[in-house]
Amino acid sequence: MKQLAPNWEFVLDNVMGGVSSGCIAEEIVGGRNAIVLRGTVSLENNGGFIQMAFDLHEGGTDVDVSAWDGIEIDAYGDGGTYDVRLRTAQLSRPWQSFRADFVSEPHWQKVKIPFSSLVSHRVDAAFDPTCLRRIGVLAIGRERDACIAVSNFGFYSAN
Repeated sequence: MKQLAPNWEFVLDNVMGGVSSGCIAEEIVGGRNAIVLRGTVSLENNGGFIQMAFDLHEGGTDVDVSAWDGIEIDAYGDGGTYDVRLRTAQLSRPWQSFRADFVSEPHWQKVKIPFSSLVSHRVDAAFDPTCLRRIGVLAIGRERDACIAVSNFGFYSAN
């Protein structure tokens, strides 16, 4: 596994008029240092998400991750479904992404998301691992309180 040290930032739907609320914080969860995304997702005013995300390089330049097979995350959640979204140089609009979802468990679990399982959203392209720029973890699409902790974020190889 290639371990990353993400510089997480908090993003919410107010960029498009939404009224969701939340924050990210460094906390100890289940005995581990983690970054925690916590908040309330609201569908009002065309909203519907809270997100923690990071650029792989400052300035958003491309990173070639084609030597790896996917993303590996240690997650501790609330039982809800969360999205992982990747952005590459292929994408020109903020609503475009490559995505997969997973169900969080109320204990530490290793989540592996193969690049081959990513679904393109609002773009007619297949995920290109040679030009990855940004990764996000989101609570999206339905009203709820959300809380997910992430630790040990990186890329894995099946070999």
